[in-house]
Amino acid sequence: MLKTIALIGIGSCLGGIARYGVTKTATHIIGIQSMWGTFAANMLGCLLIGIFYGIFERHNLLSEHWRLLFTVGFCGGFTTFSTFIHENYSIFSDGRFLHAALYTAVSLFFGLAMVYLGHLITR
Repeated sequence: MLKTIALIGIGSCLGGIARYGVTKTATHIIGIQSMWGTFAANMLGCLLIGIFYGIFERHNLLSEHWRLLFTVGFCGGFTTFSTFIHENYSIFSDGRFLHAALYTAVSLFFGLAMVYLGHLITR
């Protein structure tokens, strides 16, 4: 049990660091602080978790411990659903209801598409 917790913690730490890098890079490319760094991290995280689960479901390459490191740990630390929800709350609180609805819909649609793509890539 301790090994599992340690691997998830390591994966989560690395995922959080990677998310920070993606968010900062997106902010640098766009030139302003915006929600699109979170969007990029969420979409990439959805693609990665689709690839990881696709590989794990089709091949018996890694032990359950390593699977947990990559999915629960890394992808859990990398994706930012709580940040996504808080950004929507802020947009909604500013009275920009259409903007919040559009951001939510686009994120959900592309997130599902990326998970599907991840599974397709591993077939």
